[in-house]
Amino acid sequence: MIGLCIDIYNSLGKGFSEYVYSDALEQEMLLRNINFKREVSFEIEYNGTILRHKYIADFVINDKIILEIKATEAIHSAHIKQTLNYLAVAKLRLGLLVNFGEDSLRYKRVVL
Repeated sequence: MIGLCIDIYNSLGKGFSEYVYSDALEQEMLLRNINFKREVSFEIEYNGTILRHKYIADFVINDKIILEIKATEAIHSAHIKQTLNYLAVAKLRLGLLVNFGEDSLRYKRVVL
């Protein structure tokens, strides 16, 4: 996944929205037959009730890894917390937070 993200960053550079990078990632994963789901919705339960709002992860890869895309100045602790929350509601352990908005591609492995 990191290699795909690096290729996309090298081709597009910084400055686009998250959706552009997500579209490029989707295209690359389709070309490589990578098993993924895009914009996966996860319900949040509170006191036995499913809440109205849901978490929507950018990608789930092989039903094991949450891939969260950003296009911001830097990866912030709020982005890491968001990815951890996605992992918790998805009942997954590994996330990859990738930021296309910096002068070079940045990524962080997030483990629950």
